[in-house]
Amino acid sequence: MTELLFVVTDARPAAQTASPAIVLRVHVTNGGDPIHALALRCQAQIEPRARRHSANEQGRLYELFGDSSQWDRALKSVTWAQVSTVVPAFDREVDVDLPIPCTYDFEVAAAKYLHAVREGDIPLRLLFSGTAFSVREEGFRIEPVSWMSEASFRMPARVWRDAMDRFFPEAAWIRVRRDTLDRLQVFKGRHALITWDEALDMLLQEAGAKEAV
Repeated sequence: MTELLFVVTDARPAAQTASPAIVLRVHVTNGGDPIHALALRCQAQIEPRARRHSANEQGRLYELFGDSSQWDRALKSVTWAQVSTVVPAFDREVDVDLPIPCTYDFEVAAAKYLHAVREGDIPLRLLFSGTAFSVREEGFRIEPVSWMSEASFRMPARVWRDAMDRFFPEAAWIRVRRDTLDRLQVFKGRHALITWDEALDMLLQEAGAKEAV
């Protein structure tokens, strides 16, 4: 079987894309016959157990994992994305750019986690699979990439923030039902508020005042 070793060496916000993405730089080493082409697939997972979380981060992650007192059993891997790319011919080693799409859809668990963690690193686990087309004297050989192929990488949290800020500087998005938006619009108009931020802030202040009573 073709022996491939994967190492992630860098992460950066994608440039000139229609939507936010992060590019992982992957170094591939080949210990077998020359590769004619490699149809590579990758599942990117976030490993929360591999880092400590501040009190503020724990608060922002409550919706995802519950109270921190329960994290010994609730803290689990989060699937970020599944992506694929085609690696051109190479002999012993090659560097590949692997784009990972990003979203501000808070229905997606990975977006909740990446938004919540502001400092330090994001522990990633990359699981590789796919098909390798190798060149031999007798012709081409088609083999699967070993299911044991994986790599770990600690991506700086700022990389995700920088990628999102290119499209939504200092902003975030949430999805609400149309009738909820209609009610919020009426509230905003009646109080002569200019922005949605002001409307949400007033509602949060009123809710906080009621809780304090």
